[in-house]
Amino acid sequence: MSNPYAPPQATVADVVDPRLGHVAAERGTRLAAAILDGIIAGAMIYSPFFIGAVIGGIAGGATNPAPFRMTGAMAAGLGVSAIGFIIWCWMTIVFVRRNGQSIAKKALNIKVVRTDGSPITLSRIFFLRNLVNAALSIIPLYGFIDLLFIFGEQRQCLHDKIADTIVVKA
Repeated sequence: MSNPYAPPQATVADVVDPRLGHVAAERGTRLAAAILDGIIAGAMIYSPFFIGAVIGGIAGGATNPAPFRMTGAMAAGLGVSAIGFIIWCWMTIVFVRRNGQSIAKKALNIKVVRTDGSPITLSRIFFLRNLVNAALSIIPLYGFIDLLFIFGEQRQCLHDKIADTIVVKA
């Protein structure tokens, strides 16, 4: 027989699961990591090319009759962008292989693990979390629906469910 005067019982989502030993990362921290990763990638890959294009456009000025001609500044910007892309790829692969973290996830002290708490593999992150997710993004509103899944009790986006992963505090 239950006691009608007993306090209500509730499940607290942020309590560490003793089987896993992990606490789910906060939604805001995950969002900040995604934004920061985008800024880092943009700064390393796209900024040098755009700076080179602007300098090349200014240097070409009105004396350049062709609508688009590769100037030395543009070529240098493209070369620096290629170097930035290689460095960004190398850093991301090193961090993901080491501890399931992107550059921003490492900075914000969160990481990706399997739902059973085991470490994630680079292939699982690349193929299931990124490639499959990118392929599914051709479906209208998929990206929005993917993001809405984070408001569930398990704090897993749709791409996390596909890859059988969770994002936890490192």
